[in-house]
Amino acid sequence: MAESEKTRVGYVAVVGRPNVGKSTLVNTLLEQKIAAVSAKPQTTRRRQLGILTSKEAQIIFVDTPGLHVPQHKLGDFMNQEAIEGLRDADLILWLIDASSGLTAEDRLIAERLNALKKRAPVLIALSKCDLVDGALLDERKKAALDLFPAMDMVEISAINKSGLDVLMQKILHVLPFGELFYDEDTVTDYYERDIAAELIREAVLTHVRDEVPHCIAVQVDGYEERGEEAAYIKATIFVERDSQKGIIIGQKGEMIKRIGSQARKEIELMSGRKVFLDLQARVNKNWRNSPDALRLLGYAGRKDD
Repeated sequence: MAESEKTRVGYVAVVGRPNVGKSTLVNTLLEQKIAAVSAKPQTTRRRQLGILTSKEAQIIFVDTPGLHVPQHKLGDFMNQEAIEGLRDADLILWLIDASSGLTAEDRLIAERLNALKKRAPVLIALSKCDLVDGALLDERKKAALDLFPAMDMVEISAINKSGLDVLMQKILHVLPFGELFYDEDTVTDYYERDIAAELIREAVLTHVRDEVPHCIAVQVDGYEERGEEAAYIKATIFVERDSQKGIIIGQKGEMIKRIGSQARKEIELMSGRKVFLDLQARVNKNWRNSPDALRLLGYAGRKDD
């Protein structure tokens, strides 16, 4: 039997409302961190591939931004990124939070899925099931399937890893046989500098107050490799108002030092090299509604969109 007839290969689009745990699930399944995560909604802004290759399969997870009602052009871009992630998927993995029940954003996702002219099979992963008692869990399982008649459902917890083996088996059962799309060593389509920018933004989300996170963007201005064991990174944290810039910098520069310290450690873990990180904060007023600013920061539609 040819190798391509023994290997399951395909794209799995991971969708769900903002902050439901899509990136955490992808990181857990890959057993390494490729995507930024935080407790703040809308941490993921672009599609990112997480590629899991084994002897029997290559599963290409498409981590998508959370579908939501947009308030600005950045939100429009994020929703388009999520919808585009469904276009060529072999399977749609819809993550629903069992601990909170269905929300208006979950209903929006059901509407978007129903509106697709050509749609891959949908598998619902009911997450955080360890936080819900039996009767309530049964009620929420029924509500999810009433909302959308998925092909199947699996109960999981990404934090304690329960149900993930069952989830993987259900995914493999759907994917077609074929040739590998990526080298066996490839784990994401992001370059190191792209992941570095996301990890810096994650550090900002960890440390700053609630009014700032949605207004920040990170641009890596320089990424200089210094041999195989070190790298120098210069990056700018963009905000929309002077007051937000003051929060990012902090009293006597303490906040931006804290942000830089966390980001540097995460980038070193990701890259396996010593990192020298130089951060600055700048104001770009109303950048989330500026086509030029969005394009500069990488939040622009693709030509085939």
